[in-house]
Amino acid sequence: MSDPIYTKTVSPGGMWSNVIKRGKTLRLTDIEGGVNVGMLMYNADQPIERYNMPDTLKGQHIFFLTEPFCIHSDMGRLFASITSDTVGWHETVCGCSDESLVREKYGDNNYQAARNDFHRNGRENFLIEMGKWGLGPKDLVPNLNLFSKVVSDEAGNLELAAGNSKAGDSIELRFEMNTLVVLNTCQHPLDDSPDYAPKPILLEVFETGPPAADDPCRLSRPENERAFINTEDYYALRD
Repeated sequence: MSDPIYTKTVSPGGMWSNVIKRGKTLRLTDIEGGVNVGMLMYNADQPIERYNMPDTLKGQHIFFLTEPFCIHSDMGRLFASITSDTVGWHETVCGCSDESLVREKYGDNNYQAARNDFHRNGRENFLIEMGKWGLGPKDLVPNLNLFSKVVSDEAGNLELAAGNSKAGDSIELRFEMNTLVVLNTCQHPLDDSPDYAPKPILLEVFETGPPAADDPCRLSRPENERAFINTEDYYALRD
């Protein structure tokens, strides 16, 4: 892969959003180990179309994401394909933290008391970034939690698995649609650490071009093949 065309380090508990065009690849790298990256995706041209967790999971017969699976929209198209992944498990069902959860777990440390070192939460970080693009609470949907893994006990209770992502682990998302990506690095809502200690992420964007006809992500499931066709039809008169 060529040199990145864009590089950004998102700070612990930080947030980021931007439009990534189809044919570009986003690489996220865990800098310290143990990072959680909450992520949402919207059609950059028609943001009423957004990431759909149920379709992504049921269409691919999966509970978690890894290479060579895809990320589906609620209109039968694809936002992105996972073309490389050294982590092996990215969580899809637990949502994000909010103000009350963070206060209960880590104490009340607000901006008035701590300035920029105040305790941040996933929901507010999402809404801050979404507001820059004209989106709000009604546009929140279940989010991805990249780099995190959850496991269940015999009763079906979920807990966060320790040590899922190590320093230097990465995931690469090739975008099949012009996508507004919204993310934050707040701790996972099931993180049982007594300390408020979010981690940073390295974000890089590369030019990669369109997938080949025999692309592994395209062929990984029949539902993915259909979603690729739907996405290509959508852009047939737009490119």
